[in-house]
Amino acid sequence: MIHDFRKKDIEEVFRTPIVQQTAFWSEVKRRMGIRTLACNFRVPSSGHEGDVRTGSSITSDVLVVLRQLDQNHSIAYVPYGPELDPADEYRGVFLEELSECLRSQLPGDCIMIRYDLAWESFWAREEDSFTPEGIWLGPPAHKLQELRFNFATHNHNLRKAHSNILPSNTIFLDLRKDEASLLQSMKHKTKYNIGLSQRKGVKVSVAGTDNLALWYALYTETARRNGFYLHNLEYFRAVLTSTAENTQSPAEVLLLIAEYEKEPLAAMFLVLTGNRGTYLYGASSSRMRNLMATYALQWKAILLARERGCTDYDMFGIAPNPDPDHPMYGLYRFKTGFGGEIRRSMGCWDYPLDSAAYNYFAAGEMVSQGYHIN
Repeated sequence: MIHDFRKKDIEEVFRTPIVQQTAFWSEVKRRMGIRTLACNFRVPSSGHEGDVRTGSSITSDVLVVLRQLDQNHSIAYVPYGPELDPADEYRGVFLEELSECLRSQLPGDCIMIRYDLAWESFWAREEDSFTPEGIWLGPPAHKLQELRFNFATHNHNLRKAHSNILPSNTIFLDLRKDEASLLQSMKHKTKYNIGLSQRKGVKVSVAGTDNLALWYALYTETARRNGFYLHNLEYFRAVLTSTAENTQSPAEVLLLIAEYEKEPLAAMFLVLTGNRGTYLYGASSSRMRNLMATYALQWKAILLARERGCTDYDMFGIAPNPDPDHPMYGLYRFKTGFGGEIRRSMGCWDYPLDSAAYNYFAAGEMVSQGYHIN
């Protein structure tokens, strides 16, 4: 299935709307002291969709992040990759073959390849995965998922990870609509809150690196309020300044801040890659929430992405369904209010290279509730 597999320079990574599969993302990681590698491969066009075609074949690539666990063990992590998505019946076979091709390019101490798959979940399209009211029930137990994914593979080695790293559920807005149609697609309360924030005098502006401390104060407040992982300030400096302009897959990164009478109330990172705008990171103050600054902020980001020529907008992360007990339920309510289409992806899948070391690592993950490697 896979031909002409070879390592290539990061600068040659193909243009893509997937932020985490760009040369830009590699540069962010490099600045944080994390290694990456990129590989090209070619597959027959039958049963695949892709952008770079040569005769009856498709040329694609994959970006891999390398993380050292300890002195003797490392992990290969593929964030939202590979981009090339085979037909359902070929997915497991393709990923197995890709893993075996990658094996020769990875460090000798690499114990596993973890794919954070952006491919749509098999179970997002099946009627019996939904309640009569249309609420998604989610995928089946891990063992059943593995049986389906490993169908027709040689090694039956693909394992569903204990937890996902990047969001596996998101919402995409169609930016080919005009401004009036985008507003019309929103829920009434969301439209009202956008208008309210504007009437109350909330202003949204594009900020530079001199405003990173302001961003970080809001971000730290939000992380502590919601209990999520806290990146350091230098990480966001790398994201904001790593454009990778001299590559095939650069990015434009905008830091947006919503203020009321010079009081910062909300902020976000908007990343523009390919034809997509992505709401990558957001933060908000607990003060003056009645001014609905987050709505003004999001609406400004959507309009900016559309002005820059983007055709879709990724809201980046929601709960899988409207369950009030889910920790991301608030994000589900907020983001679904803007309209768009929910996309549910496959999440994290592992291909062990060292079974004993992998089993030990996986057991540790179950105890620690995940390992932050994105």
